[in-house]
Amino acid sequence: MSSNNEAKQKSSESTVTPFLKKKREDFHFGKILGEGSYSEVVLVREHATQKEYAMKILIKQHIIREKKVPYVSREKEVMKMTNHPFIVRLYFTFQDKENLYYGLSYAKGGELLQYIIKLGSFDEECTRFYSAELIVALEYLHGLGIIHRDLKPENILLSEDMHIKLADFGTAKILNKNDPTSKGEKANSFVGTAQYVSPELLSEKVCYKSSDLWALGCIIYQLLAGRPPFRAANEYLIFQKIIKLEYTFPEGFLIEPKDLVSNLLVLDPKKRVGCDDMGGYETLKSHAFYKGVDFENLHKTDPPKLKLYLPSNDPAQPAFSEEVDISTLMDKDDDLDEWELERFNITEHKNYTTKTETEAEKHKADLEKQKRESIWHPFVDGHLILKMGIIDKRKGLFAKRRQFLLTEGPELYYVDPHAMVLKGKIPWTKELRPEVKNFKIFFVHTPHRTYYLEDPASRATEWVKMIEEVHKRYFSTKK
Repeated sequence: MSSNNEAKQKSSESTVTPFLKKKREDFHFGKILGEGSYSEVVLVREHATQKEYAMKILIKQHIIREKKVPYVSREKEVMKMTNHPFIVRLYFTFQDKENLYYGLSYAKGGELLQYIIKLGSFDEECTRFYSAELIVALEYLHGLGIIHRDLKPENILLSEDMHIKLADFGTAKILNKNDPTSKGEKANSFVGTAQYVSPELLSEKVCYKSSDLWALGCIIYQLLAGRPPFRAANEYLIFQKIIKLEYTFPEGFLIEPKDLVSNLLVLDPKKRVGCDDMGGYETLKSHAFYKGVDFENLHKTDPPKLKLYLPSNDPAQPAFSEEVDISTLMDKDDDLDEWELERFNITEHKNYTTKTETEAEKHKADLEKQKRESIWHPFVDGHLILKMGIIDKRKGLFAKRRQFLLTEGPELYYVDPHAMVLKGKIPWTKELRPEVKNFKIFFVHTPHRTYYLEDPASRATEWVKMIEEVHKRYFSTKK
């Protein structure tokens, strides 16, 4: 490592708050924020200071049994080396007979992934801002000789003011400090997540700093398109696509980010924009997509408002964009005694089965007729279909044609009409809300996601009215 990097590292280490001896009794334990195979993260409040932390609790016995000690040690070592506004901070550690405890900064905004799922995709402004913050975080890590190795939207958290906090360093790699020329190291086993893993790790079992840049390219693609670039039915097929660089840009993908992604998703790790061999991070930050971005002061910049964003397939029609209330997706911590949020429970809907004798006979007859004559009956769990039709289900820049089936229950199923396979159903809750945008486009808002739906037959208004009617039947508060 160069003397400049050594000085930079010592400086960052010296600014980290000294670890104070604490114990479990010092904290009030609240709801679970996340769970892993050998740990869980819990929201806690310190009695003495009333400060909130994300407490990572690691089970000693499980760590030893599953041979995870190196991962745990590495995560602690990495976090003790770092002190950056875009990286989750380790404030203290302690242990008891059963567990290890890591006190981490609490990212109230939650995972970036939940916003991608909710919104479908980000617009250009939000994609530029959040990928720029990620670039700053990676430049800092790589300057310390740290490779993240599991960069993905689940490991990018958001603070209360909606800036990123990069997390989860259990699979990180600390490069050999005694070899300043070390740019890549062997990996003894596969690490990372299938959709974001770099080709060199698959083919050579080698990771480089630029392996994180590959993952950055995947994330930028996903932010704009709504899905990662490499997708398949299983991990093996995903890996084959990665090795062959087999991906395409959907229609409507903007020109400048398309060029950026193309220069990040490069098979040769030494030819990715931003890597040392290609001019380093200054080259990446000077890309046309980031024109006007003040990288030095991003942490002081107000993040752009997240929007419901729907690119139009019709050149004559502008993209739909509307600001959303992000507070519905952020962790609620007003009552730390609640271990699970209950605002999404669906137990309040009425059992809408009471019918007169005549209604019951007609319902039975209609159901028998549907069972005999409808090819869609096998997909609806014995429910009577109230409305059906072909709908284009949109996610980001992608659209899939589905047969939608609105039934009693209530249920809203969608089926692949070509393969005749049930692909899923929209979850009904008291908070479900349909919204018409024009003759073709309508939304179905749920607590965790907004479904973008487009009716080729221009019957969006009919769909919204029917969904509202069915929702009122089952969720009306009237006695």
